[in-house]
Parts: sequence; C-alpha cells; structure tokens
Amino acid sequence: MTKLVEMAGIEKHFPGVHALKNVSFDIEAGEVHALMGENGAGKSTLMKILSGVYTKDAGSVRAFGEEVTFDGPRAAQDAGIGIIHQELSLMNDLTVAQNIFIGREPRGRFGTLNETKLNANAAELFAQLNIDILPTDRIEGMSVAKQQMIEIAKALSYRSRVLIMDEPTAALTNTEIRELFAMIEKLKSDGVGIVYISHRMDEIKQISDRITVMRDGEYVDTVPAEQTPINRIITMMVGRELEDAEVKIPDLADAEIALEVRGLTRGRMVQDVSFSVKKGEILGFAGLMGAGRTEVARAIFGADTPEAGEVIVHGRPVKIRNTRDAVLAGIGYLSEDRKHHGLALSMDVRANVGLASMDQVTNVIGRIDETKLAKTAVDYIDKLGIRTPSDQQEVGLLSGGNQQKVVIAKWLMRDCDILIFDEPTRGIDVGAKAEIYRLMNQLADEGKAIIVISSELPEVLRLSHRIAVMCEGQLTGILPGGVEQEAVMALATQRETTEDAA
Repeated sequence: MTKLVEMAGIEKHFPGVHALKNVSFDIEAGEVHALMGENGAGKSTLMKILSGVYTKDAGSVRAFGEEVTFDGPRAAQDAGIGIIHQELSLMNDLTVAQNIFIGREPRGRFGTLNETKLNANAAELFAQLNIDILPTDRIEGMSVAKQQMIEIAKALSYRSRVLIMDEPTAALTNTEIRELFAMIEKLKSDGVGIVYISHRMDEIKQISDRITVMRDGEYVDTVPAEQTPINRIITMMVGRELEDAEVKIPDLADAEIALEVRGLTRGRMVQDVSFSVKKGEILGFAGLMGAGRTEVARAIFGADTPEAGEVIVHGRPVKIRNTRDAVLAGIGYLSEDRKHHGLALSMDVRANVGLASMDQVTNVIGRIDETKLAKTAVDYIDKLGIRTPSDQQEVGLLSGGNQQKVVIAKWLMRDCDILIFDEPTRGIDVGAKAEIYRLMNQLADEGKAIIVISSELPEVLRLSHRIAVMCEGQLTGILPGGVEQEAVMALATQRETTEDAA
C-alpha cells in the first residue's frame, strides 16, 4: 500500500520533560492506524507535530512523498493533514456551511459573500460523505454526533488525505458510533489514511487495521489489529500484566446505612427513585444513555433541585438546597465532566486539592495557610500516587488519570463519607483505570459509601457490590453483585418498575 506519511526518529523536549524519544510512525492510504498508549505516553504530542501544532526537535516527517516541516496547523491542513480534536470547536451561532468554510467563503465580483455557492459547496461535501444535515442548519442544539460529522466534513474540505481522530466516540451512543464507523469505512474506500486514538479496546479491534503502541514517550511496536489479542496490547501499553479480578462482595449485613434516598423526583428523568447505600459498599448505577443516572446524582448533590423526595444521611434527614448543603452533609460528587465541574485547570495541584476545604486551611484573619495546605496536598499526592513534578504543577498539564486522582483528593480532604463517582474513568487509559479501581475499593474498605455511575457495563459489574438499574427515569431494579450482563440489560430496557426495586 502507498505510504502517505512517514515519521522517523522524532524527538521532542519540553522544560524538564523528554516527551518523545526516537519515535517512528507511518500511515498508509485506505487504512485505520490506531495509536495507543496510556495518558502521557506521547500520542498527542506526536500528532501535534504531524498536524503542525508543535515543531519537532529532531527526526524527519515525510508527507505524500516529500520531507516537510509545518510552521503551523494551517500549513498542515493545506498539505492535506486534518485533525478532529476531542473537544469540538464549532461556533454555535453560525450555520453548518459557515462553520465548514469559515475564512474561505466564496465571494462574488465585489467581495460580497456568495451564500448560495457556500451552501452548495457544503451540500456537495455532505453528499460525498452520506451525511444527512442541511448546510443552513445552525450548530446550536445539535447532537455531539452531528457536530463530529461536521468536523470531519470541515477537515475533508481542505482535501485532507490523512485524518487524525482523537477519542471520536467519547460522547457518542452506540447508534451514533455505528454511523461514525460507516463514515470511516467510506473514507477508507476513498483512500484516506486515518489515525485513530481511543482508549476503548473493543472499538480499536473493530475498526483498526494496524495498532501502534507508545509508552513513556517511546515507540513500543506496531502490530496487526485482527491477529493481536487485547491482553497483549494492554501489556505493551503499561509494561505489565493487569489484574482482572472478580468483584469481591463484602459481608455488610451489620453495616450502617450511610445514605438513604426516598421518592426522589425531578421531572421526567428522575421519577420516584428510592435506594440506600451502606458504609463500605459500592453501589453501581447502570442504564442506557438518557436513563437518568446522572440526574439522580445531581439531585442528591443539590446541583439540581428535586420536586419531591427525602435524603437521609447516617439516619438523619438532611435538607439539600444546594451543593454547599451536600458538602456539609458529607457528600462528595465527582462529576462526569471533571475539566469543567471538578477542577480549576489553570490552578495548581495544591489549590485544587483544597478547593472544597478552604475553611479548614484558612487562619483566623481569613488568609489561606499555604504551609498547611501544601502539607495536606503533598500527603494526598503520596497517598493516591498522583504523578506530578510538584504540588505546584498546573493541574491542566496532568494526564486524565492523574487529574481524576486530584478530584478524589479534593473530596478526601473534605473527609466526605459518601462519594458519588460519575463516569470515573471516561477518557482514562487502561493502566490509570486499574489504579482508580484499586483506589475505589480501598475507599470502600475504609468504610466510605460509594456510588458509581458508568456507561461501561463491564466497569459497573467489576466494581459493584450491588447494581441499581435505571430506565427512562425509573429505578427498574436492584441486583446483587456478580450477576451477568444480560440480567442488567433486561432491567435497563424495562419501562415498568419491578416490585423488588428498593
């Protein structure tokens, strides 16, 4: 097959970090080449060099038969290399066509915008890609899946022959993923080379032709996707075998109920939900997308105001009118969107650890005791194994797994007895996942009551001592840990509440 891109001996240094060490990578026409590795392995840095965001310190990049050095993303785009970032960058107030051709709009004789030609160009692009979207539609209110299709169309409008996709399915439903994969197959048949970055092993095996693994900024190996077992890929990524232990169900017959929820109701998504969690228990919440799991968590935590229901903590009813009331009641919530609702990305690790507990490190004159805060932060960095150069490192520069540990540290410093983990491993690599699982089990062993919400059913099954299943805003049943996936899915698709739901 024709090699579209060849990268050899790539080196990249940042202050205090040797990010890429003699890395090689290539892309062939009409293939999906998966690029895998733990967060911090160097995948994004390598792709930023290919797409013109960073310049390499050493090595060579050949694109379409010529050695190139891109002086910016536009140069890479013009050469035929497009990138779809995990965080989409479309402008809500503009139409689809305006977003695709922004800065390149067709003009009439006197420099005026030719709206008719603009829309026609977008329609022609959509026809080639089998995308059912009107060029005149506005972005605002569009699903993430449709926005992703538009980003792909935008990249291809530059006549891209190489397309880099970074975690393209992170926020998509199964139906939307199938639509994306159909588009990828169409691009392959047209000879486009696709670099596919994802932490989802099942996807990688399904969509990829080859897999390249990186670890600690170095190239490990390139293997055929179809013939390579998942366990071998994971071992290449983390450099060790990962335990895949069955869930151990503790004897909690005499344990105290830490949290009880009765008749919680908020609109269509939370309808008369009742359950309890004991100290030392991990209660998993399963269900299809839109089942109401996150909405239940937000209502308990005071992020949304319920219309009815009662929350009881350690046997005492509590009135939760806002998130501050929840924190004072000993409830911590690790949001599914840690970047926007869990962390202050521009602040350092030390400040983020103390965000929920500033009253504990403030002296009598209202000033933060930096010495006390620093000591506490360093203690949690050591306890949770947070990989950071120091407690003063900007938290936005940490890997996803380490950012998640900082959020956990924030709530542990607050000494919350009840912790709600919403999508705790979203966007986190397999090695970091294993560490988060170990940490959650450790917290349960210490007597914390834990609620885990996850769209990954194997994750719920692996962690949970009991499993609460929701469907369309209702709790349809609570199952013991160790059940088969089929039992969970039966309740996740059942519209009527069963008698054993409690």
